[in-house]
Amino acid sequence: MSSNRLYAVTDDGIENLLIPQEISELTTLYARVDLGVYTALRTYDHIKFLELDAHLDRTEKSMALLGWDYKLDRDRFKHALHTAVSSYPEQEARVRYDVLSRPAQSLNSDSRELIALTPFKPEPKAVYTQGVGTDFVPSLVRYKPLAKTAEFAERRSRMLPTRSQAHYEYLLLDEDDNILEGTLTNFWGVRDGQVWTAGKDVLEGITRKILLDLIPSMGIRLHEEAINRRDLPLLDEAFLSGSSRAVVPVVRIASYEIGDGRPGPATRQILRAYQEYVRLHTAPAVPF
Repeated sequence: MSSNRLYAVTDDGIENLLIPQEISELTTLYARVDLGVYTALRTYDHIKFLELDAHLDRTEKSMALLGWDYKLDRDRFKHALHTAVSSYPEQEARVRYDVLSRPAQSLNSDSRELIALTPFKPEPKAVYTQGVGTDFVPSLVRYKPLAKTAEFAERRSRMLPTRSQAHYEYLLLDEDDNILEGTLTNFWGVRDGQVWTAGKDVLEGITRKILLDLIPSMGIRLHEEAINRRDLPLLDEAFLSGSSRAVVPVVRIASYEIGDGRPGPATRQILRAYQEYVRLHTAPAVPF
């Protein structure tokens, strides 16, 4: 039996939406609705989230950037999330929630708010111990970088090839060949013990937000400036950050080997600090 779940959020709680048997990937269902903004995150200890309010802040900011006057009832939505993950049969869930541009009538619902749950599968250990490779995708552009729109996610899924450890992520460039971010992650470079990451024209990732505070507190100098593609040979280390992936070492970008081709000491230190932050800061959507 599939562990995929799809719910609509209503004033009476969550409404279980029927997933047709022929649908194995929930993403297929999104072609049937009028997309809007979304967020993807994971649970911890079955019912806990990391920085849930920051995710909701970004959702509301994304709606405002699209010119919507729709209001998200946070208390109602948090209770819906808590109910959904509490009854989920797997130990941990990958959670996607959407606020649609119109009600999901094609799914037999009048709600604009959807919650989807699928089993959370941690990244293979080798991703962190050996690092990953990335490449560039010049043809993919995020038109509204500060808005996390489902439209971008759909374009991304159509344009990008299957991911592997050698091609784990694809990086977006601006017109001057500055590295902005990944299609699913934020990008960071390390040189001479200092960290660089783009400070504008990128999605405000929640893990990025945490690291912007965490890295300076570790005594590491941080620059909110993008790294140019031509400067890749000068990097000692690089890494990606994301809510479901934490901090992922990058050892190759296109044809460039980063540093000595292995995860570096700064990246490992930042990953450990982030993991400790997670341990201390996860909480249920609804406090007990």
